[in-house]
Amino acid sequence: MDNQLNAITTVFTEFYYWVTVPMMFLIHVGFCMYEVGASRRRNHMHTLMKNSMVIPLVTVTFFFFGWWIYWALPNGPFITGGIEWEAAAKYAPTSPNMGTDLSDRLTGVFWAAFLLFSWTAASIVSGAVIERINSAAFWVLAVVIGSGAWIVDAAWGWHFGGWMVRLLGYHDAYASGVIHAIAGGFALGVLVVLGPRLGKFAADGTPRDILPHNPWMVCVGLFLIYTGFWGFYVACNVPVISPETIGGQITGETWTATNIYLGPTTLSAITFNFLMSLSGGMLAAFVVSKGNAFWTYSGGLAGIITASAGNDLYHPLQAMIIGGFGAWAAYRLHYWVERTFRIDDAVGAVAVHGYAGFLGLVICGFVLWGYPSSPYEGFATVNPLGQLLGALIMFGVLGFLPGWITAKILHAFGALRIPREIEILGLDFEDQMEEERARAEVRAAEKALAGA
Repeated sequence: MDNQLNAITTVFTEFYYWVTVPMMFLIHVGFCMYEVGASRRRNHMHTLMKNSMVIPLVTVTFFFFGWWIYWALPNGPFITGGIEWEAAAKYAPTSPNMGTDLSDRLTGVFWAAFLLFSWTAASIVSGAVIERINSAAFWVLAVVIGSGAWIVDAAWGWHFGGWMVRLLGYHDAYASGVIHAIAGGFALGVLVVLGPRLGKFAADGTPRDILPHNPWMVCVGLFLIYTGFWGFYVACNVPVISPETIGGQITGETWTATNIYLGPTTLSAITFNFLMSLSGGMLAAFVVSKGNAFWTYSGGLAGIITASAGNDLYHPLQAMIIGGFGAWAAYRLHYWVERTFRIDDAVGAVAVHGYAGFLGLVICGFVLWGYPSSPYEGFATVNPLGQLLGALIMFGVLGFLPGWITAKILHAFGALRIPREIEILGLDFEDQMEEERARAEVRAAEKALAGA
C-alpha cells in the first residue's frame, strides 16, 4: 500500500508541476504583448525580439549552471556552511537526472518551473529598458540575472535550508523579494547607467509622458500576466508531502500541501489571497491614478506582488489591504523617483516589481511576526528586522549592484545603448538596414557568379 501511495504521489506531483509550466508561459506571452503595446511603432520588432530571445538564452544557461547554483549555495556559502557539492551533483548538466532518466520523474518538471521563474526575472528588466538598449547588451543582462543573481537569491531565501531562512527568519512564499524585488533593483541599476529615452525630459528636467501606443494590447498583456502569475503561485507549492519528510513538526500526521519552505498551506488559501490582493491593487491604483488604464492594470500586479510574501498565511482582508497599499505606494514612488532622479522606467517595472516587492517583505515581517519561517527546528521565526534585511539583500545586494556593475561594464565597451541616430529613426530601422545590407551582399555575390 505504501509503495502504491508513493507511486500515485509521484505521478500526481509530476503532472502538477508540468501543468504549471504552460500556465506560467502565459506570463511571457503577456510580457511580449505588454511591452510591444507600451513601445512606439518604430520599435515594435526590436522590443518583441529582445524579450523573446530571453527564452533560449536563459534556458540554455540555466541548464548548464543556474540549476546547479540553487542546490549548491543555500549556505551562502560559508555563512551556515560550505558549498553543497554532493547535493548539487545531481543537478549538474552531466548528471543522468538532467536528461531522459526514466527512474527520475520529477527533476525535469521541477527544473522547468524554476526556469520559468528565471525568464520572469529577466522579462521584468526588459520592460523597463525598452526603446534604447542594445539587444545584445540586454541578453547579457538577462543571463546575469536569470541564471546568476536570481538563482543565488533563491538559494539563500527560497531553498528550504537557505541561510536567510535559518538565520533571519526570512519568509517570502510567493516571491515578493526573491523574484520581484531583485528584478526591480536590477532594472534600477541598469537604468541609472542607461539613461532616459531621448525626449523623455525637457531641458528643465520636467518629465514628459510617452504614452503606450496600444492600451488594448497593454491590457490584454497584463491580464495574461495575471493568469500566468496564478500558475506561478501554484508552482511555488509542493502539492502533497508525507509528514515523515519534514518530521511532522508543523503538519502533524496527515499528508498535506506545503509552501516552498515545506510549511503548510492550501490551494484554497492562496486562491482567496491572490484574488483579494489583485482586487485591492486594482481598486487603489484606479483611485490614485484617477482612472488611468495603464496604472489601474499595473496596480493589480503591484497588489499581488506586495502581498505575495505572506499570501500563504494572510487573511483575505489582509491581502486586500496590503495589495492596495502596495499599488498606491508603487504609483507614488514611480513618479517621485522619475522627477527627483530623472530615471526613465518605461513601464513602471521598478515600481511595480521592485518597490512593491520590497515593501511587501517589510510588511510581512510585521503581520506574520512570530510565525515559524520553516517546519525545521532551530530556524528563526518571521520578524521585522529579518524581513528588512532580506529586502535590502534582494533589492540592493543581489539586485541593484549586479545590474549596475554589469551595465557599467557594457557601457565602458560602448555596447549598452544604441546610437542616437538609430534611436531617433527607430530601432526597427536598424534591423531593416541590416537586412537590406545582407540582400545587397547576396545580389553582389550572385552578380559576380553570373559574370564568372
